[in-house]
Amino acid sequence: MDTFIYVIISVFLIILIAIVSLYNNLISKQNEIKNAFGTIDAMLKKRYDLIPNLVETVKAYMSHEEHIFLEVTRLRSQMNEQKSNTEKLETDKKISKNINGLLMAVENYPSLKASQNFILLQDSWNESEEQIAASRRFYNSAVTDYNIAIQSFPSNIIANYLKLTAENVISISEEERKNIDAKKLFNN
Repeated sequence: MDTFIYVIISVFLIILIAIVSLYNNLISKQNEIKNAFGTIDAMLKKRYDLIPNLVETVKAYMSHEEHIFLEVTRLRSQMNEQKSNTEKLETDKKISKNINGLLMAVENYPSLKASQNFILLQDSWNESEEQIAASRRFYNSAVTDYNIAIQSFPSNIIANYLKLTAENVISISEEERKNIDAKKLFNN
């Protein structure tokens, strides 16, 4: 009888340890996603801090691109008001599109391209873009690990009990997936 009680207690403890371990793993993965998005947020903030300098440097040369400056400024201020990650990512896409258009328009201004201030800003911008891309890869990796954990047996049982749902990875739009027509770019 004593051995039977020890076996029951041992089985119960093993199950309890497994449940606690699975729970802690899910919470850890959930926090990795928050940390990864926090990294993206920090990199976006760094990039947004570059925008006023970039706009002011370019504005002196490019009077015909005023609509881009206004849109970038509007989107930058809108970013500070947004709360959800999805809203922030959508606004980020719009800002990137406008800044990329601005940087492409620089090709029409040789004196701007030669400006030391612009060259330094462009280098900072490119470094910022690389860091954001790395942060997005880290985020997508954390989301994938989390999604696998909440969908795999037996942790899916605990995930369902906790009402954990799958997260979306950051993806690019259909427009960004299209091949770039270099001839069209250089003829503008």
